[in-house]
Amino acid sequence: MSLAQITEKIRNDAQKEADEILSKAKAQAEAITSKAEKECAGIQEGFDERFGAERPEIIKRREIVADIDVSKMMLSAKRELIEDVYRGALEKMKALPKDKYLAFCADLLDGGVTTKDELVVVGDGEKYIDAAWLDSYNASHGTKLALAGEKADIAGGFILRRGRISVNCSWEMLLKVSQEKQESDVVKRLFPSA
Repeated sequence: MSLAQITEKIRNDAQKEADEILSKAKAQAEAITSKAEKECAGIQEGFDERFGAERPEIIKRREIVADIDVSKMMLSAKRELIEDVYRGALEKMKALPKDKYLAFCADLLDGGVTTKDELVVVGDGEKYIDAAWLDSYNASHGTKLALAGEKADIAGGFILRRGRISVNCSWEMLLKVSQEKQESDVVKRLFPSA
C-alpha cells in the first residue's frame, strides 16, 4: 500500500467516523428537540387548561372592579351635586333683600342671645348689620348688644361673642348644620330612584 492509499484510507475512515458522530449528534439533537417540544406542549396545555378554568373568575373580578369604579364615580358626581345645592343656598342667602336679611338676623339674635350684652362679630363684606341697626334691635328687645371691632371670615350672618364663648350664626354654619340634619332628604329629592 502506498502512502497516498494510506492517506486516502485514513481520510475516508475519518470522514466516515465524522459522519457517524454527526449523524448521532443530529439524532440526539432531534430527540432533545422533540422531547422539549413535547414538554412545551404539555406546559402550554396546562396553562391553557388553567386559564380556561380561571378565565370566568378573572372576567368576573374585572367586572366587579369596573362596577366599583362606576359606583365611585357616580357617588362622586352625586356628592358634587349635593355640594352645588348647598353652594347655591349660600349664594341665595347672601343675596337676600335687606328687609328679609335683617328680619332673619333678628330671629337668629332672638334665639342666640343669652346674657343680652354680647358682642356681634360680622363679616368683612357685611352690608346690612351696622351699629344703627343694632341700636334699633337693642331698643326693641331690651338688650345691650355691641358691634365688635374685629371682623370674621364669613359670607353673611354674625357670630355672637361673650368672653371665650361664641355662638356662630354665620350663613356657612347654618348651612353646615342644615346639611347634617337634612342631607338624606336632599339626596332623596335629587335622586329619587337611588
